[in-house]
Amino acid sequence: MQTLAVDIAATFVDDATALVTGLGRAALKVVMAPIDRIANACDIAGVLAERRATFRMWHTNRARARHERRRFSLLGRFSPFRHLAHLT
Repeated sequence: MQTLAVDIAATFVDDATALVTGLGRAALKVVMAPIDRIANACDIAGVLAERRATFRMWHTNRARARHERRRFSLLGRFSPFRHLAHLT
């Protein structure tokens, strides 16, 4: 059973990570907006829209699978073996 301090620390780290990730995505979206507008204007065959739909479906399935196998670990984010978790 987790102690309250570990639970609070894990929550803080998760929230901080989500905040930084969200701010990074927002900044990237603002910077890339003019390029996206030009690309959408030049996309006559609809290739970009099809690619976005395929990527969203793939990303949703991957996120769901990652969430299902998620386990709590104090040093999980810093573990050198964290990318091998799918092998267990």
